[in-house]
Amino acid sequence: MLLHLTTREDWEAAQAAGIYEPPSLAKEGFVHLSAPNQVLDTAERHFPGVRGLVLLTIAAERLRAPLRYETVAERGEMFPHLYGPLNLDAVTAVVDFAGPD
Repeated sequence: MLLHLTTREDWEAAQAAGIYEPPSLAKEGFVHLSAPNQVLDTAERHFPGVRGLVLLTIAAERLRAPLRYETVAERGEMFPHLYGPLNLDAVTAVVDFAGPD
C-alpha cells in the first residue's frame, strides 16, 4: 500500500485539474510517497502543525509514472518516490488525516 499526505486544498485543485502535481515534483523531480509505517514520521517532518490534511491511498499497479524505492540517507530507510504526476485513477481512497498530537 502506498500513501501520500497533502492538503485538502491541493487535493481539490488536483481533482479540478485532472492530475496531481505537488510542488515536490517540480522542486525535486518526484512525488513523496510513504508506506503505512512511515506516514506519522512524514507528517511530523513535512506538515508540522498543519491541519486540513488528507491521506491518499494509492494502488501501485495503477500508476502511470515510474515508481522507485530509494534510500533516504538521513532517514536510513527506503521510501517510495513517484517520478511524474500522480494520475487520479490510481487513488483508491481519500481520508481526513488528523496527524500526530
